[in-house]
Amino acid sequence: MHIVDDDADFRDGLAWLLDSRGLRTRCWSGGEQFLADLRPGSDTWACGVMLLDIRMEPLSGLATFEQLKAQGWPWPILFLTGHGDLSMAVAAVKNGAWDFLEKPFQDNQLVDKVEAACREALVLQTESQQRLRFQQALAALSQREREVLNELLQGHYNKNIADHLGITPRTVEFHRANIFEKLQVQSAVELAHLMGRYAPGSA
Repeated sequence: MHIVDDDADFRDGLAWLLDSRGLRTRCWSGGEQFLADLRPGSDTWACGVMLLDIRMEPLSGLATFEQLKAQGWPWPILFLTGHGDLSMAVAAVKNGAWDFLEKPFQDNQLVDKVEAACREALVLQTESQQRLRFQQALAALSQREREVLNELLQGHYNKNIADHLGITPRTVEFHRANIFEKLQVQSAVELAHLMGRYAPGSA
């Protein structure tokens, strides 16, 4: 997980606390340093939680957060806020941040929130992997399979699909079985659900 805070003593103390609870950390002195090392596929981008101080100079935590959002950062961000920053923290949560903690906070409270955020990150990682596998399988369908898929998503029966595409119902059934196998679904309802979830606007 990442700790981004421009207060060296606080940052080091937080890292020691989390390390002592079995949570591996990397520390950054500011948003600029973190963003400079950030690119998809890098270790910095790997599944993890971020503890982000809301007040930093020259690049604030909120500005860092906006840049992360613009780059598609998928992982939970937990803002660390000082006195008087509550309204900003609430606004950040409404804008997609995972949560916030107001300094000073109890160690156990912080660790509990971080562990909950880590569990959320693992859920997001699994979801991302499932989406990628589904999209790759979808891209691997043949042109005819995609035509049958379009018909299935419109709720058409095999005979109607056969008439629309000028093929036999038996051929439709063959393509349907291949589609279900490749996309690892058991029914047209499940197929429609996954299409809406992982490939909206496709097919």
